[in-house]
Amino acid sequence: MAETLSNLNERFQTFIDGLSDRYEPYVREHLSKVYMVLGSTAAATAMGALVQMIGFLDLGVLAAVATLVLVLGLHFYKDDGKNYYTRLSMLYAFGFCSGQTLGPLLCYISSINPAIILSALTGTFVTFVTLSLAALLAEQGKYLYLGGMLVSVINTMALLSLFNMMFKSYFVQVTQLYVGVFVMAAFIVYDTQNIVVKCRNGNRDVVQHALDLFFDVLSMFRRLLIILTQKVG
Repeated sequence: MAETLSNLNERFQTFIDGLSDRYEPYVREHLSKVYMVLGSTAAATAMGALVQMIGFLDLGVLAAVATLVLVLGLHFYKDDGKNYYTRLSMLYAFGFCSGQTLGPLLCYISSINPAIILSALTGTFVTFVTLSLAALLAEQGKYLYLGGMLVSVINTMALLSLFNMMFKSYFVQVTQLYVGVFVMAAFIVYDTQNIVVKCRNGNRDVVQHALDLFFDVLSMFRRLLIILTQKVG
């Protein structure tokens, strides 16, 4: 047992040393800040969903409107080095409102099988950690070419969604769900490497970079919830 723990500790230390050799101190510091903000935003989302589910606070349509307003605000209210805490508050508010919009879906799923939520959450977390590490350990900038392809796929899926509102094809709906999971997984890899490149080029907007990853995580979680629920049904 002691030998196994020693081997695990040695491998972990080798992994940490590998990251230290690969990335400059300021890049590592920036990534740590991004992941901390991402984690706290996810916590705000969980809080928003929880208070909605227990009936303590339900913003309804206002939550959906607020998410749109806050995203646009973060996009146009650029980081100037002095507005960090204002933009951070906007990000947390966006996370909270996103949780509010997710609440009804979670309530429905919990009435069917609460274990689905835990499975989707675990799957999202494991996928995010694995792909983030893969992106950080891969050749620097190797997956940046994915950006254009992924945007094209997202645009195609959006058009299909519009057409499917009229035709209501179950096949198209299911295909979009599964393709969407893989697209979000690819976005995690792309965004992780893109954040490193931007940081090295002087762009150290922690809030925006955390928002990019949050979009990926939330979209994947939502799709996994629906897919797992359909399997149970």
